[in-house]
Amino acid sequence: MAEEGDVLTNLNTNTPVGNGEDTLPTAGIITQYVKDLSVENPNAPAVYQWKEQPQIDLQFNIGANKVSDEVTEVELKVNVTAKSSQGNAYLIELVYCGLIGLRNLPEDQAHAFLFAEAPRLLFPFARAVVADATREAGFQPLMIDPIDFNGLYIQQLQAKREQEAAAAATPAGEA
Repeated sequence: MAEEGDVLTNLNTNTPVGNGEDTLPTAGIITQYVKDLSVENPNAPAVYQWKEQPQIDLQFNIGANKVSDEVTEVELKVNVTAKSSQGNAYLIELVYCGLIGLRNLPEDQAHAFLFAEAPRLLFPFARAVVADATREAGFQPLMIDPIDFNGLYIQQLQAKREQEAAAAATPAGEA
């Protein structure tokens, strides 16, 4: 209980303002969808007779495209190539997207959400699309191992900071 003369201070600076405007920070997925999917089985039907296990090359990339002031499209691009000495068994290119709503977030937190948390939330669905695509192409479903998007994000930030520090330490004219 507060005694007379005690000063109560509201440390929560994210409370709504008096005019009813929403000033609370908000981030979330509005919707998610397959934007592009390509499945190639270039050596069918011969590929089903090959004895050699293909080597899997998996590449992924994350992109963000601003749609409006409060909506950004996050793209999780996944490229899978299954190769053997006899040729390509299959190729899958997937662009799996989510529309992400952001409101009242500081720039650094918005960036972290778009490039670490949103891909983490989208990944299980993209993983399922790849598994279904490989199965429908006549192969064992490819179950992509979980990816630590937060860890990768931190690594990318550290690498960028190290590059910037190295560039700042290099005297002009010595590049």
